[in-house]
Amino acid sequence: MKILVMGCGAMGSIYAGLLAGGGNEVVAVDTWHEHVAAMRDHGLRVEGASGDRVVKVRALEQVPNEAMDLIVVAVKAAHVAEAAGRLVPAVGPDTRILTIQNGMGSADLVARAVGAERVAVGIAGGFGAQMRGPGHTFHNGMEIIRMGAYSTLARDRVDAIAALWRAAGFKAEAVDNIAAMQWEKLICNVAYSAPCALTGMTVGEVMDDADMGPVSRAAAVEAWEVARARGVALAVQDPVAHVRAFGAKIPNARPSLLQDLENGRPSEIDVINGAVPREAALAGVQAPVNATLTALVRQRERRAAR
Repeated sequence: MKILVMGCGAMGSIYAGLLAGGGNEVVAVDTWHEHVAAMRDHGLRVEGASGDRVVKVRALEQVPNEAMDLIVVAVKAAHVAEAAGRLVPAVGPDTRILTIQNGMGSADLVARAVGAERVAVGIAGGFGAQMRGPGHTFHNGMEIIRMGAYSTLARDRVDAIAALWRAAGFKAEAVDNIAAMQWEKLICNVAYSAPCALTGMTVGEVMDDADMGPVSRAAAVEAWEVARARGVALAVQDPVAHVRAFGAKIPNARPSLLQDLENGRPSEIDVINGAVPREAALAGVQAPVNATLTALVRQRERRAAR
């Protein structure tokens, strides 16, 4: 298949590398000039839990004017609106779009730009990834990619996308209740994203720290309670056990929120911990733990900007 990966940061490069290694024609689009040049000249190296490989991709800084079979939107949440608007030249009558971001709300922006009927939402679980340099990504986990229709995309179309990912070496599955899956991932994200970003700790260090462990667990429990208040049919019955099981799989991971703060990039705090108080307000309840963590991260961002 002809696949465009929009946004080849740490995670997007993993998607591009494995999909290309699976025999697909992959177009890797990113705005980091040195990364694009390295991929074009030397190939894309993906190292870590999936092995160590160098694959050939067509690396570009602009979206080509040619229809794709599948577009994977892998940019950070802060860049989704701009990236979605750039996709139009690559969208043909049969193009499907899979958008994979942390947090909640990004798929709405993609759907507005390209049409809700062609959009699927993906959720990556158990991945800890970081760039090792231009043309080189590393990941220390690779659990599962779940995906489901954003609105009216037929289930057989989602099944076909999941099968394509499985053929490339991912554990991937199509699901019907994608909203519940998003919340179950968000519960894990809020437990570690802001706590790691504020302390510089890894996931495992936060999980077992005498001071930050209780904060992490409180953020997770609060998100779980808000999801239930919003009427989401969660399969998770014990949010603490849920986030500890998640953290135990990637103890050395440094969440992208931490990496963003360290590198002076805009973070995704508003769609991760910040999503919890926003959703809580819609249910007429409060989320003080996640609101506080969000405020602290925003203050760090403002200080770094100054």
